[in-house]
Amino acid sequence: MKKLFAILAVMGVLSFGTTLTAMAQDETAPEATEQTATVAAEEGGLHKELKTKFIEGDAGFMSLPAIALVIGLAFCIERIIYLSLAEVNAKKLMGKVEAALEKGDVEGAKTICRNTRGPVASICYQGLMRIDEGLDVVERSVVSYGGVQAGYLEKGCSWITLFIAMAPSLGFIGTVVGMVMAFDKIQQAGDISPTVVAGGMKVALITTIFGLIVALVLQVFYNYILSKIEAITSQMEDSSITLLDIIMKYNLKYKK
Repeated sequence: MKKLFAILAVMGVLSFGTTLTAMAQDETAPEATEQTATVAAEEGGLHKELKTKFIEGDAGFMSLPAIALVIGLAFCIERIIYLSLAEVNAKKLMGKVEAALEKGDVEGAKTICRNTRGPVASICYQGLMRIDEGLDVVERSVVSYGGVQAGYLEKGCSWITLFIAMAPSLGFIGTVVGMVMAFDKIQQAGDISPTVVAGGMKVALITTIFGLIVALVLQVFYNYILSKIEAITSQMEDSSITLLDIIMKYNLKYKK
């Protein structure tokens, strides 16, 4: 997972570098920007229009929401992959464990759990490791290890919420600075005509828009991640109860 995160981060940095290059070229050729905006508007593509507006913004301030988006998406993708690998068919797994214990094959049940990925199998394995110590010990072990696995599922989510909160703030920073730039131009020109303040106001509004867009995109991914965590946590709880019932039946059958 660390290698995957590094690859995603490098790809994001490269993409971001390409965007900055385009913005630098745009600053040296304002007429080309106007022509690009006109072409994008004529074609009517939303993504092209957003790209054009991104280029029109100030590179220093537009880079901040872009960095937040790249890093936030890297954390989101890492969590989605981890949670997808953690999902298993819990009912099928518990059916195999129950079938093995009905035959008195505790080691076989352990092997099934050991060879199955995900927190559900790990919890069942921890419970089976203490099957000879009594049902109370098994229950405490399952509950304790379930808390550990829940922590693994939520690992990195705090960083996603950080970038969700930061993105609008970074956009507002550009807004405030853009307003200051506009008033500086008014002071220098001694005139309050729209043409004097239009540039600064435009940068201010564009940075705010993109900060909000970044936050919305990351929020969608974050809610999806939370839904997967809730589903896996529910599986863990149901499987823990099922495991205790299976062990109880095993004890009644083989430990009279």
